[in-house]
Order: sequence, then C-alpha cells, then structure tokens
Amino acid sequence: MMGELFMTQKVKIGVVGIGHLGKEHARILASLPQAQLVGLCDIDPSKKEKADALGVPFFKDFRDLVGRVDAVTIVTPTSMHASVGREFLAAGVHAFVEKPFTPRLEEADELLQIAKEKRLALQVGHVERHNPGFRKIEEIVARRIGFIEIHRLSPFTPRVQDCGVVLDMMIHDIDIVLGLVKSEIQSFDAIGIPVLTPFEDIANVRVRFKNGTVADLTASRLTPEKQRKIRIFQEDAYISLDYEAQSGQIFRKGAFQITQEKIDIQKSEPLREELQFFLNGILTGKSLGRPDEAARNALAFALEIIESIQKTTREITAKL
Repeated sequence: MMGELFMTQKVKIGVVGIGHLGKEHARILASLPQAQLVGLCDIDPSKKEKADALGVPFFKDFRDLVGRVDAVTIVTPTSMHASVGREFLAAGVHAFVEKPFTPRLEEADELLQIAKEKRLALQVGHVERHNPGFRKIEEIVARRIGFIEIHRLSPFTPRVQDCGVVLDMMIHDIDIVLGLVKSEIQSFDAIGIPVLTPFEDIANVRVRFKNGTVADLTASRLTPEKQRKIRIFQEDAYISLDYEAQSGQIFRKGAFQITQEKIDIQKSEPLREELQFFLNGILTGKSLGRPDEAARNALAFALEIIESIQKTTREITAKL
C-alpha cells in the first residue's frame, strides 16, 4: 500500500497489540472519518473478541497485516517496537509507535532512517503534545522560561513490566520540556529507586539548560492518587496546568498586585487528537519522510537519565 494518499481517501490501518492502550486505539480508529480499520492483531487469541465487537478481522501474526494496510499503530510491549516497526516500515507501511519509542537509541535511529528513505510517516505516541490544555499553554508561554516544575504520579500497576518510570512516564515530560525550552542541556542531576520492580519506580531529575532555564521533573508509579501537573514560571507570569483535568490558570504580575485568570481550554480526548494528527499527516503528505526526531531526542535524554540513576545506585551499593 505504498504511495501518497489524498484527503478524499481513508487510511487503511491496523492495530498491533490489543492490550490496555491498544484497545483504545482500536476504539478511536474505528470511529475516525480519516481511517478504515482493517484489522486487529495480538498474540493472545482471546483478544479476538475485540475485533469481533468492531466487525474487523483478527490476526495472531502482525505480518499478516502487510499488504492489507497503509498504516499501523504499534501498541506492543516496548521490547517489540523496533522489530515490529522495522517490518512494517520496510514494507512501505506508515507507523505510529507508542512511547517509549524503542529501548535502545540505535533502534530508534534505524526506524527513523527507514522512514526517511521510504518517505513514510513515523510518529511516536507522546500524547501530551496533543492535550488541548498543553496546546493552549504553548500559545501563552514566553520565549524565556525561568523554571518548570512537573509532577507525573500514578498508583502502581503490574501492567508495565519491561521498563522503569523514566521510560514509562517521565518521558512524556522530557519531550514536553525539550520542546518548550528549545535550548541545549548544560547539566542534570538524577535520582531514582526501585521499590516494587527491578527498575526505578520513582525518579526525580533537575535539568539546567544553557539558556538559564531550570526544569524539575518528578515521576512516580507508587502514589495512591493520579497527578499530571506542570507549572511554568516566567518573568511576567506563573502558569499552572492540570493535564488530567484539562484546566489551567495564569497568574500575572501587575503594578501592585497579582491577577489570576482561568485559561479557556476546549476539552477533548488527547489520544483521539493524536491519532487524527497521524492520519492527517499521511493524507496531506505533511509528515511523509519527516519522522518524529523530537521523540528520538526525548529517548536519548531519558536513556542518559537512566544511566545516571543506575550509576548512582551502583556507587551507593558499593559503599554498603
């Protein structure tokens, strides 16, 4: 199914991996006017009921989708992203890969290179980019940011078994911060500890950028309540956004007082917005051959953070 499509057409698309998030991909894609859901794929045969409910074929081998689809969304365990993505891209199929992109940077670079050479769309699932609250914040944020503080907290779930909280959760905020600050990293300090898994389950990173901006990121999958908040401090204002509630406030410094204003945010489902963006990029040709380099940069920094955390852990253990 190679070649460019036109806005009058639909993208024939399949979903690989029908777990917690994959079933949401399927639900949304089945309802989008830009998409024709061709089939679902999972190694677990019990997931066939999801395909039956949507009236589409079910496949146990993702390779059976090749030749049937223009595009796929890959919602498998992270360890499979590179191998599955490589097969589809090599066959000329556009790919949406859920975050984290890949476990290793060289695998991400390989996928990016294939997409460029074959002029394909390759997008990574950084859903907060498409949160309407964040898109509104982007319009308000000044060029020069002083300090950013982010908390991304969740209760523990055994669903994620193959990576720590940095790749599982914090990578969203790494992607957001790198996109907002647009400056080279000068230095960073990171700490994290494993509690319920072999990986870090809670982590904190303080990043200093060459332009003077400082960002403090905390991620935990050990808290009883879910929290997704970003606070941005700039010279003339303090901006607060709750990603989950899609609500925000801006506090501005006046001559003799601080004024408070609620930010007008038109709420929507971020995953729906994200998948529409992927499809529209294919249909208009805007994303063809211009794969998601920003996701690669976020992954590169996330892997540096993990290495720093592991080094610190080894040093502490050696002293015990």
